[in-house]
Amino acid sequence: MTELLALLVTPLSGPLARFGRAGASALRLWAEEAADLPPPWRRIRLDLHDAHPDAAAAMKRGLASQPHLVFGPYGSGPTSQALAAVERVVWNHGGARASIRWPAFPRVVNVLAPASTYFRGTLEAVRSVDPEARRVAILHATTGFASEVAKGAAEAARELGFDVTAKGFRGGGAGRAATLLPEAEVLLVVGSFDDELESAAALLGRAWRAVSFVGAGVDEVLAPLGAAREGLLGPAQWVATATLEPDEGPDVEWFLARYRSAVGGDPPYPAAQAFAAGVLVARCLRECREQGWAAPVAGVAAERAPDDAAQLAVARRLACRTLYGDFRLDPVTGLQLGHRVLTVQWQEGRRRAIWPPDVAEAAFRYPLERAGRQV
Repeated sequence: MTELLALLVTPLSGPLARFGRAGASALRLWAEEAADLPPPWRRIRLDLHDAHPDAAAAMKRGLASQPHLVFGPYGSGPTSQALAAVERVVWNHGGARASIRWPAFPRVVNVLAPASTYFRGTLEAVRSVDPEARRVAILHATTGFASEVAKGAAEAARELGFDVTAKGFRGGGAGRAATLLPEAEVLLVVGSFDDELESAAALLGRAWRAVSFVGAGVDEVLAPLGAAREGLLGPAQWVATATLEPDEGPDVEWFLARYRSAVGGDPPYPAAQAFAAGVLVARCLRECREQGWAAPVAGVAAERAPDDAAQLAVARRLACRTLYGDFRLDPVTGLQLGHRVLTVQWQEGRRRAIWPPDVAEAAFRYPLERAGRQV
């Protein structure tokens, strides 16, 4: 049986292991049950390497097997490290920083919407229901990821006619910085999950009309807030119940059923991201085959099928929709333009997508209510 060797370098231990393992499970599911390959290829063999604690070293180890396909890690930091260590096409399903772009990384294929767009949906939703809102306050850590999210939010806010005040803080300083933040209609918070929880105690009693935390986009992160989480907004790269019908690969119902059967629980967003990367790779391979790339000698991994240049050329012009959402690369930067970050709101104890309107599950509840009263 003719097979392709696919390398996946992702955290399997360390603080990001939960997310990395979910992606690995989903990519394995794709390889075993959904890899629609062109002939003569009939199956994928997945080679897993732990990106923790050194993603660059893990990538170099994995490349020793001369894989046909390369998938990067979960997490922007590990992704940047891994990309710097390789001159192969890498399918990036786990790093959202906008710095992961061409020409700095000329062979990366980005599946995720960039982190700079995380709060745009919150701001658009507020503007759609409150044309008079004028002030946005942003509390952010000074790490690379948080600074990028904050910068993108500030740019989007100004485009939408808001005045912006931003306050940065270093690790451990979220609580104090929160007390210094001025009044505004809209509050946006991004930091480590511990930072966000720390700042919440100082922020959530104040008179904001809308509050968005990056951590509110994930099921469990702000759970310690209990009832105080109600009404909070957050960005989400993927929500299973807020998707459009794909034109490439399996649909959400198939993915949910097969992932649950294989893993024993619902797939989190990193799983959807990784699975979509596999679907997109297979689409590119089929198009390369149609364009006449030469198949390698069976069983010889060093003979790439097709070569990286062909994969990248197809990815550059590809436009399609998987269960994860639309795929389309910016022709200059290589950043993802097709996929959109969803905005969710906690309503009756669960996340509900409220923006963009074409996939909204529920109406946006505005202004924010606290302890039975509007604030």
